[in-house]
This record gives sequence, C-alpha cells and structure tokens, in this order.
Amino acid sequence: MKFVKQLGFVLVFGLMQNLFSQNIPADKVIANENLSEYLTKEVHKELGVNSISEAQLAAYFRDKFSERYFFNWKNFDCRFEAYQNLYPEAKALHTARALDHMAKFSDATQWVLPFNYQYGTPVNAYALRHLARQHKMVDIAYYYFYQNKDIKYLNYFKNQLQSLNSALLAGEYEKIKDGNGVYEAFRSGYRVLNWLQIHNMFLGEEGYTDTDQLTTIATLLQHGAHLYQDNLKFHPGNHQTRGLSALAMISVLLRDFEGADVWYDHAMALLEEHLAKEINDDGFQFERTVHYHISDIGNYYYVYQLAKLSDFKVNDFWSAKLKSLFVSLTKIAYPDRSAPVLSDDTDNPWGETNDISGALTLGYLLFGDSEFGYFANAQVPSKMFWFVTKDQLGMLDTIKSEAPTMGSVHFPTTGVYVMREGWNPDDKVMVITSGLDKDKPDHQHGDMLGVQFMAYGRPMLPNYQVRYSLDDLELFKNSMTKNVALVDDELQGKQYTSNKGGSGFGKFKELPLPKTIAWETNNELDLFVGSHDGFKNVGVDYSRQVIYLKDDFWIVKDNFSSKKRHAYKQVWQGHYSQELAPNVLRATFSDASGLDIYQLNNTDDVSVSGKRGKQWSVVSKKQQKDFSFVTVLYPYKGYDSRIDEDVSWPVLKGWELNNGTWKVEGGNGLSLSKGDKSLFFSVKSLKRDGVELHFSDNSDVFISKKGGRLAIQLLSEERVDCQFKSDKGSIELTLAPGASFDLTY
Repeated sequence: MKFVKQLGFVLVFGLMQNLFSQNIPADKVIANENLSEYLTKEVHKELGVNSISEAQLAAYFRDKFSERYFFNWKNFDCRFEAYQNLYPEAKALHTARALDHMAKFSDATQWVLPFNYQYGTPVNAYALRHLARQHKMVDIAYYYFYQNKDIKYLNYFKNQLQSLNSALLAGEYEKIKDGNGVYEAFRSGYRVLNWLQIHNMFLGEEGYTDTDQLTTIATLLQHGAHLYQDNLKFHPGNHQTRGLSALAMISVLLRDFEGADVWYDHAMALLEEHLAKEINDDGFQFERTVHYHISDIGNYYYVYQLAKLSDFKVNDFWSAKLKSLFVSLTKIAYPDRSAPVLSDDTDNPWGETNDISGALTLGYLLFGDSEFGYFANAQVPSKMFWFVTKDQLGMLDTIKSEAPTMGSVHFPTTGVYVMREGWNPDDKVMVITSGLDKDKPDHQHGDMLGVQFMAYGRPMLPNYQVRYSLDDLELFKNSMTKNVALVDDELQGKQYTSNKGGSGFGKFKELPLPKTIAWETNNELDLFVGSHDGFKNVGVDYSRQVIYLKDDFWIVKDNFSSKKRHAYKQVWQGHYSQELAPNVLRATFSDASGLDIYQLNNTDDVSVSGKRGKQWSVVSKKQQKDFSFVTVLYPYKGYDSRIDEDVSWPVLKGWELNNGTWKVEGGNGLSLSKGDKSLFFSVKSLKRDGVELHFSDNSDVFISKKGGRLAIQLLSEERVDCQFKSDKGSIELTLAPGASFDLTY
C-alpha cells in the first residue's frame, strides 16, 4: 500500500510537470514535411543538416528500426523463410484471414457505424472493434509475401491506414463515449502493436516508399499523443494496460521526437501501478481468467523485451511481478500441461482446458526457469516468432526441463484452490473458485465455489470457454453451465447487462460474495470450506465443503439452511446416465475411464439439459428447510474400477459406508471408513474401545488411528467445542474449521 501511495504521488507530480509538455498533436497526423520540426536537438545534431529531406529522415528511421525493433528488418527475408519452415500450417490460416478481411472491408473503409460490409450486410459493433484492432491486417502483410509481393496487398495496408487518418481529420470515426471508440486504449493499443509489426515487415520493400514509411511513423506519433492524453490517470483493467503498453513501445522506438521521454516515464509509471494493483500478491491477474492473465503477460512482455533490447532501465519490481504471472500458470496446471477454464476464457469456445504452453515458453525465454521449461514447446507460438531474438530461439534447441514438485496450492487473494494428486499423466487435480474482485468483476462467471477437475488425462468435470459474440454468452457465463449448488430457480449471476457498444460482451451487476472459511492440506486429505451470500435474497444460508481423500476421490458437501422450504440443487457438467437412480450419475469416456457422482444422502430427482453439444444434470431435493448433499466425485479407469451399481452399499476404493468400528450417536450418523481412518458427517458423539468424543453441535470430522494415538480434524464450517474422554482422563478444547489435534489414550 505504501508503494502505491508513493507511486500515486509520483504520477500526480509528473502529470503537473508534463501535462503541457506534449507538442505532438493528438487530433491530426503531422505532415511528412513537418516531422523534422518535432525531432530532438540530439537528432538534428546527429543528422548534421539544417534542412532534413524526406529521404534522409526515412533512411535515418530505417536504421533506427533495424537496431531497436524486436527483429532486424534487413534480415526479414531470411527470417520469413525460417517462419515458413517452422509453421507450414500458418500459410493457410493467414490466407483465410486476409481474404476474409479484404472481402468485408474496402481499403478505404469507414470507421463509424452504421455502414455495410462490401457484400451488403451491416457491420456490427463486434466487427468494428476488431477492424479497429487491425489484427487481420497482419495477415494481409503475410499474404503480400505469400503472393510473390503483389503490390496491391501492400497498398491495401497503406490505404486503410490513410482512411483512418482521413476519418480522424473529418471527425467521422466511432468516439470512445459511444462505447466502440476506434481510439479507445485497448483497440488503439492493439492497432499500434500490429502496425509496428507490419511497418517492420515492409521496410525493405520497394513499394513501401519513403513517403509511406514516414506517414506510418507520423500516424504512430498521433496514436502516442492520443494514448497519452486519454490515459493521464489510472483506470483498472486490461484495456488501459494494452494502450499503455503500446505507448511505451512507441516511446522506445520513436525516442527521437521531443516528448517521447515523457510518454515513456508516464507509461512505465502507470503500468507499474497496474502491476501493483492488478497482479494480486499471490501472483494471479485480478480478473481471474486464464485468458486475461495470459493477455496481461503479453502486455508487459512487449514492453519488458523491447526496453531490455534498447538498454532502458526496468526495475526489479517489474521483473518479479512479471515472473509471478508465469509461476501462477504452473501452479494451476493440469498433469497434461494444460490449465483449467476460469471465467471469461475466450480463445476456444466450449473448450474445456486452456493451452498455456505458449505463454510458459515465453517465460522460459525470459527467465530460463527449468520448471517453465517443463511446459515449454520446442518453438514459440507463431504470432510471437517475430518478438523474440535469435539467441532466445536458440534456447529452445536444448530446453532445460524440470517437473514441478508442488502439490496442492492456493491463491488466497484471488480465491483459487488447487487439490493435486501429482504430476503423472493419470493423476487427479481439482480447482475450486472462491474469489470476487471488488473493483472490476466484469469477466467473472456465476460459478462461486464452483469445482472442476481432471483425472486420467481428461477434464472429467469440466468448465467451458465462451465467446462474447455468441448469443448464448449469458447462458455459458451463468450457473447452469457450472458445477455449483443452487436454490429454487435462483442463479448466481444476477442483472446481466450487455456493454454499451453492443459488441456482445456482457456482465453481471451482482455476483455472490464468497468467504473462504478453511483451507488445510495434510498427508491424509485436502480440505476446503467456503460460503457465499448468493441466496440471501430468498432467505437461504449456504456453504460448501470439498474434501479430497488423498489419491482416492473427492467428497462435496453442500449445506443449505432456511426458515422456509425450498428446492435445493446441485448442477454437474457432463453427459451422464443414471445408475442406482437417482443416486448415481455416470459418465464414461472412450478409453473406459469415467466419473461416478454418488449421492450418500437420498435425493428426489435428476433433470438433464444441454446446449452447444454440452450437457448438465441437475440433482434436486425438494421442499426442505435444512438439507445437505453429501456427494462422492469418483473418477475411475476401467470397468472394474467403477462404483458397482449392482450392490446397495458399494465399497469405494476400500472406503466402506456406515460400517466402521466407531459407535455413532446424534445426527444422521453418515460415515466412511477405511482401515484405521474414518470420516463422519453430522455426528454429535463417537465411542470406541473406551474412548468417547463429544461435540457441542452436529459436526463433520476425520479421525485416523495410529497405534495409541488419535488424530482428529474438524471438517465443518463452524467452530465446535470438543470433549475427549478415556480411562486416562478428560480433555476439553475448541476446534476451528479445518483444525486438528492429536490425542494419546
């Protein structure tokens, strides 16, 4: 907090000092013949002439870009040949995207709605925003080279850039206040990133004249001026971060102009504030999605890499925060080196995992960490090929790889909890979500206390990626497509609204506020206990316990309490049949592995729904005031390992139901026992061999016996008083949720 206050003082002081120091206009593009007037005195001195010609200035900047940019354009032909050899599949993708863009938009396109695609259909807000980012213009640059340098594709880029400059001058472009602003920080920032790449791809081309090159530079300067004046103060979120990243890049690459140093200092200071405020102290990006986490890695990576190439100072705080983003990905990773789906992950709609290998390949190249190397590929993602050095690419010839050793981990600030068996291909990993950002929960879903897991190499209990432009975004963003508990017809996400610009993105005005009550790990089990207030509006208190019996299976206990009667529900994602109906749901996969969902307390019915090839089952208990689902999530591999649906009381990997040696008094007496280990739900008293345990309220406990010692752990959500009696005496103590103690008897 002290750092943030100091940083705020520096920013305010800097703004007061520099607010009027910018002389590069933001509302128009400097004419080429006037560009030299904005150069620093040092550049004028270096060029050694009073009147700088267009040819001289273009030549000067060609040299500077060859030294400063991520790759040297003078070696482009050689590097492009390597690109084609490394990514032979890329040609078809670039071609399809380039043709799609050129079919939709003329080179002299409009930049304000409404207008139509070239084939007559109206352009919507989502498409305009992507036009503004100019992602597919990079594909057209590739297509130019694939088509034997057909000049019309190079001209397409020049003309479309000029069409935006003309729209700027005429004021005929989407304004930020209308929600689809062409110069909004995120879109403008991406446009700068893409145009810089294209500029360096074309610098050696005869058709990209001195005039064209300087026009692009002047346009980038105008973008820098606009990004600076519109981002004077901190605003939370990745949109400003993307814009500030672009501003920093411009200031490094075009530091020859007066005021670029002001841009750099301002961009770096605000980016540092984003790092301080938006990369949580546990290392996870505050919007709590893998997509935006990796996106932020890119935002900081471009600046970090470019600054290092130019020997600009980047402090240790930057390095530590950037590295923490990569470390976080390793912590949530599945054994197959993918990652779970968390909230607004959007790369692959309906996908059930995230590919993190590309991001961790970059992490390996930056930091050389062998655990990053474990996840790294032998080549960087194709789009990042141009943003790494030759020496870095050489590191991928002999990757230093070391498998992680971490077990179960948690992110206490972010509210993500990972129960992990290990790193072998068949090992089990569960992820629990229990965090809500107080400032910008826009990208979070209705899955508070939701669970998902992988076992035997597949996501058996999945979550799904989304896409903003799809008309069922609200469905896939809310609770019916999550593994959560519900009450009546209440969903967790309430008051869904689309964004102002109408691009498809939507968010919930209200989401449950979660509370983590306990997180404990030991050799016998992992325990998570949490609650949320999502059903207070209908008078229901709710909590969830998740217990991982190490290497065996999970138990999810959902607790509801109300003064009135309600229908209580669990939602489970997957394609299930009913076995031992309705108390066992089964999903079976192509290799005969599967998941059994076994209700230890009787339920009433199961309903099935689906969309987009996905299905979910809703298990219900109706007309109840107080009720707890006690649910075994039982992954298995092979027919003989399933829960045996032909017996009334199946044995679960050696755990027997209600067949232990302890005498249970009070509560419903539900228990699971395996050897000298026992798990009890809602018990008041336990007796065995002259030993008595008494609890002040119905409690969930785990007891293991080793020789003459008992280890007792409280699994419930509330503190309880415990009394232990034996022939050696009596002990009384109070246990907090998750706490344990040992007794000798």
